[in-house]
Amino acid sequence: MHGPAHTVLSGLDGIRSGLENLYKDLHQHPELGLREDRTAKMAADVLRESGFEVTEGVGGTGVIGVLANGDGPVVMARADMDALPVREQTGLPYASSVSVTGPDGTEQPVMHACGHDVHVTSLIGCARLMAQAKDAWRGTFVALFQPSEENGDGAEAMIGDGLTEKAPRPDVVLAQHVLPYPAGYVGTRPGPFLSAADSLRVTVHGRGAHGSMPQSAVDPVVMAAMIVVRLQTVVSRELAATTPAVVTIGSIHAGSGPNVIPDSAVIQLNVRTYDDATHAHVLRAIERIVRAECDASGAPKAPEIEKISSFPPTVNDEATTRRVAEAFAAHFGDDAHTIDLQTASEDMSELPQAFGAPFTYWGIGGIDPEVYARAAENGTVAQDVPVNHSPAFAPVVQPTLDTGVSAMTVAALAWLGT
Repeated sequence: MHGPAHTVLSGLDGIRSGLENLYKDLHQHPELGLREDRTAKMAADVLRESGFEVTEGVGGTGVIGVLANGDGPVVMARADMDALPVREQTGLPYASSVSVTGPDGTEQPVMHACGHDVHVTSLIGCARLMAQAKDAWRGTFVALFQPSEENGDGAEAMIGDGLTEKAPRPDVVLAQHVLPYPAGYVGTRPGPFLSAADSLRVTVHGRGAHGSMPQSAVDPVVMAAMIVVRLQTVVSRELAATTPAVVTIGSIHAGSGPNVIPDSAVIQLNVRTYDDATHAHVLRAIERIVRAECDASGAPKAPEIEKISSFPPTVNDEATTRRVAEAFAAHFGDDAHTIDLQTASEDMSELPQAFGAPFTYWGIGGIDPEVYARAAENGTVAQDVPVNHSPAFAPVVQPTLDTGVSAMTVAALAWLGT
């Protein structure tokens, strides 16, 4: 390895132990979306100490750090900060025991079950290295720490709070995510990478009655059951086998007792698609099926179909992704790969779109390579390798952090390196 990346990353040995401690601290103190006050302050403090011009409180808890270093491109690197309402079951000595009061007044456990602590630590490491080796690059490096990715409203909140006026317009936006691949792995993918995601709440209305007198009722439980079964045919019978999509029913709620037919039932479902045509088709099919089943059952009232949340697809700019892929191949060698299409979703793409800038988003591995190899050999990766959002998801500290710091740095220097 030679050139700017070698110069900048030569400082990694000197900050590695500090980054590892920071990561464990973040993991042990997770914060839910738009409550990331402690995490945001830690990021802002490091950026300020490293010479960045820092703007805090953007979109609630978002942080922007700008390091200007002469004429040249502007590169924005983004990390998400929020955790999930999950009770950790990793058994790690630095496992989270945090719980908070939820909107309904109940206690919620909190865990970094998606690896955003890896993302924050990696971007902090990259920012420190870039600040320490300013002779090796020219341009402007922007470190952006985004709140509330899991809720799908953090990017929108930053944009609504004047992001495009508070940060310089980037020539490119970069982001990464730790995934259940072997630690040390980096994977790029031009074009569609992450799916669009829509969560819907469907309320079907019937007519309640005593459980012993179904002739007096219009049973919404049966109605909901028929809808759930029929929705399974949208992907299997309405889309080509080569068109990826997912329709998942996550919850059904109806009634309060075994001998009472309720008045209504509520179905919550999630849809994943990768292109506009499939997205539109699947949503139309869901509405058609719901309304038809309600009509077939003689429902006294039309169903209500509400969109709870929506994430855009993540479609990587092809030229930008090729440039990063070439830099990764030069730096990581055989650990640089083309990654598979992912069914997860993100709101990150809203940030570059607000600026009219191209972007690329890649994956890094976080699983102990020996654990992954053993599972792959046994054909049990799906069973033995915890995935994001699992209470057992725990990226190994190394080489995950070294890879995350190096990947973000190498990618940024593909534009900024002199």
